[in-house]
Amino acid sequence: MRDRAGDYDRDNAFFAEDLADLQAAGYLGAMVPTALGGSGRTLHETAREQARLAAHAPATALAVNMHHVWVGVGRYLHDRGDSSLDWLLAEAAAGEVFGFGYSEPGNDLVLLGSRTEARPDGVGGYTFHGRKIFTSNSPAWTRLGVLGLEAPDGKGGDPRLVHAFVTRDGGGFEILDDWDTIGMRASQSRTTMLDGAHAPAARVLRLLPPGPSLDPYVLGIFTSFEVLLSSVYAGIADRALELAVDAARRRTSMKTGTAYAQDPDVRRRIADMALAQDAVWLQIDGITRDLDASAADPALDRGAGWFRATAGLKVRVTEAAREIVDQAIRVSGGSTYFNGSELGRLYRDVLAGIFHPSSDDSAHATVAQSLLGPLE
Repeated sequence: MRDRAGDYDRDNAFFAEDLADLQAAGYLGAMVPTALGGSGRTLHETAREQARLAAHAPATALAVNMHHVWVGVGRYLHDRGDSSLDWLLAEAAAGEVFGFGYSEPGNDLVLLGSRTEARPDGVGGYTFHGRKIFTSNSPAWTRLGVLGLEAPDGKGGDPRLVHAFVTRDGGGFEILDDWDTIGMRASQSRTTMLDGAHAPAARVLRLLPPGPSLDPYVLGIFTSFEVLLSSVYAGIADRALELAVDAARRRTSMKTGTAYAQDPDVRRRIADMALAQDAVWLQIDGITRDLDASAADPALDRGAGWFRATAGLKVRVTEAAREIVDQAIRVSGGSTYFNGSELGRLYRDVLAGIFHPSSDDSAHATVAQSLLGPLE
């Protein structure tokens, strides 16, 4: 996969061969309980595997991550006695590919609101009408999780956020060929135009009021998304540190005649990178283990505190990863500025971390609310 990553990036091509290999290995069912046909991996174990994958093929890992997020939600509910997404777990183990259709242009509410219209079909299902962006796995998803807003019915009913799944073979959507970015190119996270995509009643998972919610479904989405996303960027940082160490050992100073690995300034720079990365993994490991254990141990369940913990984790990890890649480039020298440099590609890929929710601003707002209460 590392050998293919540069080609996918250069050609702006989807990671089709990588996906086929991952499917053949059963990786799409990694977190599915063994009783439902999967490997039974924990969130902690899957986060570690996602980082390893990202160290070899970041865009592949990011796109597969969106599938794993949905499996993570199903696992979160399953472990807490809610079987409403067991069908998703079984389908993931059987080879279905899940996409994440929640992001919208200009929607900084993310899970708390939607610009997409959800229209009831009269028998418990909905059709969806709106624009979704950053839809990873666009060429390959077979199931797409979507969020829309059902307007008040004029009879005293309140607006409701509709969480549901549509299928690729059900139609009612158009995928635009508009993914031409500076990084994470193989993910092909194209814009999806929903115009009648239908979710039957059996695939409508939640009807919730707009705004904050402690519904386990929402908690499962938020925690799985933030933790698994963090692991991808931690994997990029792992690889950047490895490349910096290799460069320091390989490059020789003309001034001293010794390897840069003997230069005190280079050594300190690499040590700073390692110190930051050690802290990254302490955080990811601690939070994922607590999330795994909290299903059986109420003392570890932080409730609303998971929003603060995982939003903060995402921001700290992605910011640390950007700094680590930047320092690796300074150690490795001007060759990283050329197309074809793996480290140069990591520099472009790691930048995507700032665009995923939670943003730096929203994470700070979450933390402030946990300490000071909501804004008046």
